[in-house]
Order: sequence, then structure tokens, then C-alpha cells
Amino acid sequence: MKPSLWLFPAVAVAALNNYDLQKPFTTDFDTIPLLGFGTWNLTDKSNASEAVSAALQVGYRHLDCATIYGDQKEVGKGIADGLNKTGLKSHDPHLVPEALNQTLSDLGVEYLDLWLMHWPVASSQGVTKLDYLDAWHAMETLHKSSKLRHIGVSNFSPAQLRHLIESSDTKPAVHQFEAHPYLPQSDWIAAHHDQGIAVTAYSPFANTNPVYKPSDDDPPFLLTNTDMLAIGAERGCTAAQVALAWGMARGTAVIPKSSHVGHIKENFAAFECKLEDGDLDRIDGLSEKYLKRFNNPSEGYGVKLFEGLEDS
Repeated sequence: MKPSLWLFPAVAVAALNNYDLQKPFTTDFDTIPLLGFGTWNLTDKSNASEAVSAALQVGYRHLDCATIYGDQKEVGKGIADGLNKTGLKSHDPHLVPEALNQTLSDLGVEYLDLWLMHWPVASSQGVTKLDYLDAWHAMETLHKSSKLRHIGVSNFSPAQLRHLIESSDTKPAVHQFEAHPYLPQSDWIAAHHDQGIAVTAYSPFANTNPVYKPSDDDPPFLLTNTDMLAIGAERGCTAAQVALAWGMARGTAVIPKSSHVGHIKENFAAFECKLEDGDLDRIDGLSEKYLKRFNNPSEGYGVKLFEGLEDS
């Protein structure tokens, strides 16, 4: 039995827009749209297509999706509808043979701007283990085709990322991992910038995602945190816009998700939320009191993830 590989694509569409930070992916990957739209846990599939279409119409040019999310066909329909209603032209996709072809078929695209390895693990015959080099080398081979522009990783530890780079010809273009005011990972982000690896921060609203079941030691919901609300009131922004503006100010792409058109528009307006240095410092300080990683499936996978990182 072949090990199952957890991979996911990022799709970008080319178009003129009003925000310099929303330029489409380029061949040299000198830019990545900093404000993306996430599709993880859009549980109401009947609304997923509508949400993705609405995101494109609002102006998002960076979509985060994955086979494991179980909604790629709905996302693909949303892309087609959004492209049709906005007059945009889609870029193209490509990937690890069977997984790549399935993803392209589900999304209804010809190539991918970016394809990420979802976790540094693989499963075979019911056993999950840390295993990523073979999959990465297969991705490197596909990277040379016309279907795949860039490849990257997600949820790697420092040791795993270093091992992958030392054992491969291609350095990841992007590393996606959890980052928000309760888990800033500032040193880890800086290390990527030093190596020329772009960072995408998932769960930018921290524990607001309903998939993160609350526990007794959880901090307050980020979007109701009194500091976030106070900064928003001072700057004429919502707490959500403050969180996204903070993430982009750090040089990371952020991928909020919502199935509500109003929230999709609100999040996109984060470009207009101008934070001052004091605001950024105040938000940086939240992790001193509330340091918390919300997405850690180490126990479920039976492997140790995020070694050497904050709240691992």
C-alpha cells in the first residue's frame, strides 16, 4: 500500500487590483498575496462555493485549500464562478502524480501556483510516521513540469526544515504554519526571512476557529480580547482587521476564512487598518501572558511535531 501524502495547493488568479500587496504570484516568486482566503472547516459545503466566489469578487487573490479538507470540488466550482463574474484569468496547476491530478481535476484548473506538503508525516497500513523526503523529491520532479510553479511545506520543525533543505535540490518557496498574537513565533519567522522562504500564517484569529475545542487553560477568544478591541477602537478597525494587519506587518501572508460575505469583505478591508509601532508592540506582548498553540495533532498521529518551537 502506498503511503498517503497530505499535500495542499495554493491557487492565485491574475488581475489588476487596488492593493500592491495583492499582486498575483510570479514565476520568480518575488511576491505572494499577503491576504489570503482559507477554506479549512467551511463545514457547510452548500455554501463553500458561494464563499470562494465571493472572496474572488471582493478581491482576494490567494486561496488556501487541501484535499484533506474534503471540499476541493466545491472550491473549484467557486473559483470557476468567481472567475466568470470578475472576468479574471486563472493561472495553472501541477503536483505528485495521483494527488496532483486529482487536485487539478477537483479545482478545475490547469496548474498550481504553489503546492505544499501538509505535514511532515505519511501513513501506510494504518501506521503514521515522520516521513517527508521521498514525497518532497517527487514534488521536486513535478516542479519541473508546466503544472506546478512553486513547492513548499507546512508544519515542519526547525530540524525537519533544515534536513529537507540539506537533502534536496529545491528549497521550499513557502512554509505555512500556525501564527497569531497568542503564538507569534517571531524568531521562527525571522529565520525563514533570512533564508528567503516566505511564510503563510494560518489560524490568524487563533482560537476563534470552532475546530479548536476550548479547554480550561485557553486564553480569551482573540477577537474579544480587550487589547485587540481597544486597538481597533483607536484605529477605527475591527479586532479581526487588527489581527490581520498585525500579521501582514510582520511580513507574513495571512489566510482568514469565512462563509459570510460580510466577514469576507471585513477581512479584506484589513489593508486599510493602519497600526502604529506601539500597537504592534502591544499585540506582540499578548503571548507573554497567553502563549498557546491550538493545532497540534501529535497525539493523534502518534509522532512528535513542532519540536524546538514555541508551545510544542
